Amino acid sequence: MSDSLDVFDTTLPFDPIRVGSPGSTARRLEDATADLLARALETGRGAVHGPGLDHLVRRYYRHVAPEDLLGRDPVDVLGAVVSHRRAAQSRPQGTAVVHAFTPSVEGHGWSAGHTVIEIVTDDMPFLVDSVSASLGLDGRAIHLVVHPQFVVRRDVAGGLQDVLEVDDEGELPDGAIVESWMHVEIDRETDETALAGVEKQLQRVLRDVREAVEDWQRMLATASMAADELQATPPPTVALDEVTESVDLLRWLVDEHFTFLGYREYVLSPDGQSLDPVAGTGLGIMRSDRPAKRIGATMSPEVRALAREPRVLVLTKANSRSTVHRSTYLDYVG
Repeated sequence: MSDSLDVFDTTLPFDPIRVGSPGSTARRLEDATADLLARALETGRGAVHGPGLDHLVRRYYRHVAPEDLLGRDPVDVLGAVVSHRRAAQSRPQGTAVVHAFTPSVEGHGWSAGHTVIEIVTDDMPFLVDSVSASLGLDGRAIHLVVHPQFVVRRDVAGGLQDVLEVDDEGELPDGAIVESWMHVEIDRETDETALAGVEKQLQRVLRDVREAVEDWQRMLATASMAADELQATPPPTVALDEVTESVDLLRWLVDEHFTFLGYREYVLSPDGQSLDPVAGTGLGIMRSDRPAKRIGATMSPEVRALAREPRVLVLTKANSRSTVHRSTYLDYVG
């Protein structure tokens, strides 16, 4: 034991504090990244430099891993920011900007080696997961995601007036909002029709995210109200134990154990053959301003009979995938 320790102590070929130290490696990467951003800003002096560009560039890349930036040309690093700033110039309230293209030095003054998707929208939960899931479901490999948040001011028409320098913990100035700017790099795509399809699909995903987030509290309140009503006036044709279990389950779901994405009320049709949507009850991804389909129009007699059984709660899987958060089949709670 003693000889082993002596050999270990006396034959180290390097100083572990100075060579190969994780801390020193991280510092070198940080220094190299800072130098790259400084050179990127220098390439824009006198050409694209304007008020707040330094803040824009540094905040844009502040959460990007150094290994994802190092090796890129400073012109390309700056070009991505300037292009995204241009895409953000107009965004009417309640909408998202989605721009998919393949930048080239000849056509855009910078390149990325991949197709780029630029997104500008209100800052909300589920954005990165939802966009990534949609692209993955479409078979498009993701090479890089840059996702900064900016505090901005816009005019009544959605024109970008200013990108503000505000600390993360600071209060929002009057009239300012927080936006997410997403730069996503995927495999190169040169077909314009395909790129338009990517934009259309991501617009739909971002609309679903917005509506689910905006109606989140109302869906929680609706589920809580359903539980209260069941407890206060239990159906006389259902066993009390089943009602109690259903009430407990609803309250458990509301207690942050379930991601509510959509809600709509249905009533049994007069002929008993289908469930018809009630106008004005839709929330989240089932908002009533979209065409609502009857449930059961094509159900078999066996399924219709099951639907009319005296049950309080129905739990099953829907036949459509979620566009919000994860691309799994939706859970149906009836």
